[in-house]
Amino acid sequence: MSTDSASTQPRTEPTVADLEHEGDVAADFLEGLLDIADIDGDLALDVRSGRAYVSVEAEDAASVAVLSDPTTVQALQELTRIAVQNQTGHFSRLILDIGGSRDARQQELAVLVDRAISRLDEGASQASLPAMSSYERKLVHDIVSERGFVSESYGEGADRHTVIRRG
Repeated sequence: MSTDSASTQPRTEPTVADLEHEGDVAADFLEGLLDIADIDGDLALDVRSGRAYVSVEAEDAASVAVLSDPTTVQALQELTRIAVQNQTGHFSRLILDIGGSRDARQQELAVLVDRAISRLDEGASQASLPAMSSYERKLVHDIVSERGFVSESYGEGADRHTVIRRG
């Protein structure tokens, strides 16, 4: 069976050049969306932890505030991933940040982890967090590890969540 170069299968390890190309494609797509919505924003591209990372920033934070709600960022990220996949033929794991939304979400996740650890300190054997995206679960696993605890993900699809325990 031949392998189609436009396969939507994930690549085992995309190169930095592949990820930079993903970022360029994503930036073109996002620029078009921003133009349609008449929203001023500057795009910054980076490669972090084996993923293309695209940030939409603005001097006037209010200009991108309408887009920085976590649900909106998640939806735009999925649309952008689809646009990249259509252009490149490869599944994309790119991360989209709008107006610092990722940093804000990471801080929220740290608070969730700290509350869960408090439940452990009060005698619970484990503490479950709500379902979240794979990227958010990865952030949670990193935060939990930094705090000296262990975590695992359980469930399927939209119900996948993280459980924290003592190490």
